[in-house]
Amino acid sequence: MKHLLLYLAAILFSLSSSAQDAPSSALDVPSSAQDASSTALNAPSSSPSPSSPDVGESDGFAAGIPSKSEADSAYANEDFIAAARIYRLLLDSCGGSAQLYYNLGNCYFRQDSVARAILCYERARLLDPSDDDIRFNLEMARAKTVDRVMPASEMFFVSLFHRMVLSLSIQTWAWLGLLSFLLMLCAIAAYFFLPTLAGKKVGFTAAVISLLICLFANIAAYQQLHQLENRGSAVIMTSSAVVKSTPSTSGTDLFILHEGTRVEIEDDTMNEWVEIRMSDGKEGWLQRSEIEII
Repeated sequence: MKHLLLYLAAILFSLSSSAQDAPSSALDVPSSAQDASSTALNAPSSSPSPSSPDVGESDGFAAGIPSKSEADSAYANEDFIAAARIYRLLLDSCGGSAQLYYNLGNCYFRQDSVARAILCYERARLLDPSDDDIRFNLEMARAKTVDRVMPASEMFFVSLFHRMVLSLSIQTWAWLGLLSFLLMLCAIAAYFFLPTLAGKKVGFTAAVISLLICLFANIAAYQQLHQLENRGSAVIMTSSAVVKSTPSTSGTDLFILHEGTRVEIEDDTMNEWVEIRMSDGKEGWLQRSEIEII
């Protein structure tokens, strides 16, 4: 129990000290796939994070860096090149933000730069995996890629676990874990101090359920935190990339990947080469210049 308290305290402290990473909670995306092409990218997300001021309007941008409203205006006027430039400046100035990466991905998507759009959507989803808007636009961008990689099958409960972990953001899981822990303490107190047998049963049941929720919330938050700190995925950025059997240009050609394809990095210890693995189990070596880390 002591470890749970320490872990929750660390999560909450990191949230309060890095509000700039808190993603937007209101993004415009269609409710059905049939109007995706006309609605999903109509306007960039403009809602500020509930825990931080609107990026681009703080005192830190008084030195001539454009505001986010200027980027949104450029996007609305279909000047996607200018909007992308401003969003990149904002990302460089205030750090990673799911909202800004989402908007930047929309700019690249409008310019038919599929690989860069996917990279931005992937980064936005890494920061806020629970956002349906990001997930939807990412799938739209993936539909424009050449490679069709069938993921290896996994057990039903493993897939269910992954979906549940990604159903909420790391901030939400942290708060849920804390609240369920406090509820468990109240339920334990009720079990010991309520005079009736029925009250003790209710207190015991509530304590067990709260404990299970607290444990799962901590596991889910840890899983997402681990993915943020250990980014082992990348996107192919060149039009085509030849996967080699060895980290050398003289190695045997295994297969070809095209821009926008996501790969998992297995070995990142060499300077110019990385060993990658596909979701279908294929492995090989790529030149580092052909990929970009998510």
